[in-house]
Amino acid sequence: MDAAKAAKKGKETDISKLIDSIDDDEKEKARAGADAIVEFKGEAGTIVPETKKRYNYSAQIIPRLASKWPKPPWHAPWKLYRVISGHLGWVRSVTVDPSNEWFATGSADRTIKIWDLASGQLKLTLTGHIEQVMGLAVSDRHPYMFSCGLDKMVKCWDLEYNKVIRHYHGHLSGVYSLALHPALDVLMTGGRDSACRVWDMRTKTQVFCLSGHDNTVGSIVSQENNPQVITGSYDSTVKFWDLAAGKCQHTLTYHKKGVRALALHPREFTLLSASADNIKKFALPNGRFMHNMLSQQKSIVNSLSVNEDDVVVSGGDNGSLYFWDYKSGHNFQQAAPKVQPGSMESEAGIFASAFDRTGTRLITVEADKTIKMWKEDEDATPETHPNLEFHPPRDLRRF
Repeated sequence: MDAAKAAKKGKETDISKLIDSIDDDEKEKARAGADAIVEFKGEAGTIVPETKKRYNYSAQIIPRLASKWPKPPWHAPWKLYRVISGHLGWVRSVTVDPSNEWFATGSADRTIKIWDLASGQLKLTLTGHIEQVMGLAVSDRHPYMFSCGLDKMVKCWDLEYNKVIRHYHGHLSGVYSLALHPALDVLMTGGRDSACRVWDMRTKTQVFCLSGHDNTVGSIVSQENNPQVITGSYDSTVKFWDLAAGKCQHTLTYHKKGVRALALHPREFTLLSASADNIKKFALPNGRFMHNMLSQQKSIVNSLSVNEDDVVVSGGDNGSLYFWDYKSGHNFQQAAPKVQPGSMESEAGIFASAFDRTGTRLITVEADKTIKMWKEDEDATPETHPNLEFHPPRDLRRF
């Protein structure tokens, strides 16, 4: 028994010696670190450590750097100046004529109405759809207007005769969105059948059926440079398509909720996508994530519009209208216009929006059957109307 205790005691002594030697090494390293003097040379933020064997504990203080997040410029607030009523159902879509003389709206009352942009007067009513008109687009190079609806129909209207001259048959369910290629005679439509179909505008033939989404294709944008077609879907993804090959190039999976709106900047090679979780900015052509907008709208975002003055407008299902600075993502104004008298408060939803060709007028179409027009307040100054307080993000790793 005594021999076992002695052996155990000897073993503990060896372990304790080993621990003591480790502690001595750590103390020596700590002493060496304390003896070191850290010198800072070069630009701010550049650190050059140099160890010198002197017992001096002083060190130069690192200068605090200012936030690298861009400070947003002042934007004049936007004000509501006209409310147009005339539709008998939800107004679901809007587009502006290239000549900037009129705009068209499509509604759940199955009609398309043409309005004078300057006066807001009704010029024409087009009938032909038998369900809600979900998308509208006017060609920049032809006297044609295209419409799509929940009746699975895609129509081409001749604006000289105000008649339908072509139908594009192929969708298996309601058509939610459409876009025109800016340089080619090509039309893109997407809908509840989870496909984006590419049509030859003249011959009515389907060139491609871009399949890959798992849910409704809710928004489409098109541009001359690759990727020429970009689709956003309710399956929470954004896909970039090669129009020549008819194949998907990239799939962006940053959103957690369905993507209902996309917008391209008129001058920069960037893309905005809107979902119920956030509005995100991506660099093209590869879809590199840039940053989120710096506040949350807390609603389903149905519409996005951008003008050349870097003003982004997003419209929500709860009737909220948010104005953002494009470069910094700062939310500088929030608006919630009242519903039309006689409508319920639950009908305060914004379905689509569009700037006119100058970017100085904004048109929103809403669930209370009205069309609202907005413009900048000309009398506003930074002193009389300061923007909402700007807070740059603390954790830049999220952006």
